[in-house]
Amino acid sequence: MSTNGYLLEIQNLSLNFGGIQAINQVNLNVERGLLFSLIGPNGAGKTSLVNCISKFYNPRTGKIRFNGRDITPLPPHDVVRCGISRTFQNIELFKGMTVLDNIKLGRHIHLHSGPISGIIYWGKARKEEHELEALLHQEILTFLDLTSIKSRVVGTLPYGLQKRVDLARALACRPELLILDEPVAGMNREETKDMIDHILEIKTAWGLTVILIEHDMEVVMNISDWIAVMNFGEKMAEGTAAEVQNNPEVIRIYLGTKCQA
Repeated sequence: MSTNGYLLEIQNLSLNFGGIQAINQVNLNVERGLLFSLIGPNGAGKTSLVNCISKFYNPRTGKIRFNGRDITPLPPHDVVRCGISRTFQNIELFKGMTVLDNIKLGRHIHLHSGPISGIIYWGKARKEEHELEALLHQEILTFLDLTSIKSRVVGTLPYGLQKRVDLARALACRPELLILDEPVAGMNREETKDMIDHILEIKTAWGLTVILIEHDMEVVMNISDWIAVMNFGEKMAEGTAAEVQNNPEVIRIYLGTKCQA
């Protein structure tokens, strides 16, 4: 475990796509228990950065430490086992499966029963399945108000509910660090408020650290404990909401005018 209070440490991280420098020597430290927001223009490197953390991309240089452990060389499934989970900017659900089955998939990485017991559904496999359903019903489905639609096919649900199912699946991993990539993009005002309320309740109740990518500056400035600003693959500023929204360079590059929280 890291002894300096940081849950996540990113050191000199760089990522290239051919001749394109997507991330350039980025350093970030995320304190345990914070809601840490990444903001910046489209193409600034925000999603590329979280894709490196979750190991969808392999950085060219640099290190990523989580709980004091170097996770840079790990494959994606081992990063999840370490305690990092995420949602996606574009909903990545199995549209022909039910809500409950989609959420169960988020817990699959932590199940330990072997193929034989799984095939005959006996012993350890059956015990794990019952424990999983209890976890989902008591904590996740109830918490996110999804119990009444657990048997619905995801593809038949409105967009806002699908985003909530995506969040539920990420929570089924029981992460320490939850990465949310534009969780309220495309939502109306009521759906946005509901999603933000759920995120804040989860952060408090579960003691999670949250990394948030979001373009809705009203949301970002109202709920963030710390904000980092990226532009052209580099970190250009970081600080509290008040510090960031009054930074002349951030105003010039991204905010345009001072964002009122």
